[in-house]
Amino acid sequence: MTQENDSQTNLITIDGSYIEGGGQILRNSTALSVLLSIPICVDKIRAGRQSGGLRPQHLTGIQLLAQLSEAKLQNGKIGSTEIFFVPKVIKGGNYLADTKTAGSVCLMMQTAIPCLLFANDSSQLRLLGGTNADFAPEIDYYSMVFQPIAKKFNFNFDMNIVRRGYYPKGGGEVRITTNPVDHLVAVDLTEFGQIKRFFGRAFVAGTLSKRIAHEMAETAQKLIHKRHSKEIPVEIEVVKEPDNMAFGTATGIIIGAETTTGCILAASSLGKRGVPAHEVSTQATEDLLYDLSYQACVDQHLQDQLIILMTLAKGHSKIRCGPLTDHTKTAMYVAELLTKVKFIITEVSSNSIEPQAAAAGAASNRTNSAFIIECEGLGYHRRS
Repeated sequence: MTQENDSQTNLITIDGSYIEGGGQILRNSTALSVLLSIPICVDKIRAGRQSGGLRPQHLTGIQLLAQLSEAKLQNGKIGSTEIFFVPKVIKGGNYLADTKTAGSVCLMMQTAIPCLLFANDSSQLRLLGGTNADFAPEIDYYSMVFQPIAKKFNFNFDMNIVRRGYYPKGGGEVRITTNPVDHLVAVDLTEFGQIKRFFGRAFVAGTLSKRIAHEMAETAQKLIHKRHSKEIPVEIEVVKEPDNMAFGTATGIIIGAETTTGCILAASSLGKRGVPAHEVSTQATEDLLYDLSYQACVDQHLQDQLIILMTLAKGHSKIRCGPLTDHTKTAMYVAELLTKVKFIITEVSSNSIEPQAAAAGAASNRTNSAFIIECEGLGYHRRS
């Protein structure tokens, strides 16, 4: 792990290979660099990935941040394993970012929206790429989970899904509108309450039959009823995407749960050639049930996304989750390196654990504890 502070330039060097060595460390580093006006160097970019260095979606996201902050970007090209990023100001306005691939628009949103919320004016952001992609939050997760939870932090934005786009060509379009905020507020997400409802969306697009979406929805409902009372409503929308609203052929499902205390959790899975619909649905549903078995208030996919909001917020934030993901550990590392914020992790008992609810990939790492992540935020204010 490398961290240097050049006293002459105040340049902070961030080790891009830390823990999982993926693109998230790059996204969080550049976003905080813009917000805090800290020049950074990120080296060993995506060293933990089979195809290291910048990929199109990473480069497009960094170029977008450079544009909205008038930053000086060095080595901004596909395959680069080291970049230098020196931001100036945060400017509102109209921005376009196009991965020209199925690269995730949601990952670009992760970096751009926190910055634009503290711009000097309102902004309109047009993002082109993949809306439902592997290894990234899906656009439905953003609308169903991230957006309502982020709103609790005073993190508000409007989102319009113009067209969905899938692997391998992308072609999706999402438009974001932001208005400046003065500061974010701290949030306490540690009371689970009771499960109020299950919800979801099973879809097919292109040449696939709607029957596949129905099968995914039925599988999810059966699995939920095996673990939870049939008195809890299960509402899963089954959709055949209109041809003018989707580009390409795809299928997938997102399954979520809302509790009486306002917690919202979800998990999703995309179909793959040769994988039966019931297996696709089982993966997403088991992932959700895994988080619920810890009485987690924040699911495994949201943990890391809230770290930057907790860092910036005014006051003391706390979230309850299951085992910490590598993405979450990486996000905390970056936040602590670039700010004075310190995170405290507390292991707490979780008496409601149901061992059979563990997802297949998580069973071997099973622990009987939930975790509280907390910090005193910066109380970051928009620059005048």
